[in-house]
Amino acid sequence: IFLQSTPAMSIPTAQVQGQQINLQPPSYTAASQHAEQMKKPGQNFMCLWQSCKKWFQTPSQVFYHAATEHGGKDVYPGQCLWEGCEPFQRQRFSFITHLQDKHCSRDALLAGLKQDELGQAGNQKPSNK
Repeated sequence: IFLQSTPAMSIPTAQVQGQQINLQPPSYTAASQHAEQMKKPGQNFMCLWQSCKKWFQTPSQVFYHAATEHGGKDVYPGQCLWEGCEPFQRQRFSFITHLQDKHCSRDALLAGLKQDELGQAGNQKPSNK
């Protein structure tokens, strides 16, 4: 007998180019809002959408998160609210492409983090790097 466990939280789905995508990032946990914003070992990429600031292990996890949590059909505000981005009006499909090209590449995420660290250097404890 094959038993299928049901997750405690529903897994968001994204409609990309007509295909239903049902992925759950490996680092996704049913944790509190505060705990999700704490950086865990191996999580080097941050979602810089408005005040989200959640950490992920890979750029593709950031993209998946942003596309579903911020770009989903019930939540997408009609424009990109990524830190430092021009808030142009965009259709959802155009936004998803924009998100992938402009914000969720490895280079763009690392550059965005550097900008974020520089901007917040005054109100954080210095790191021991």
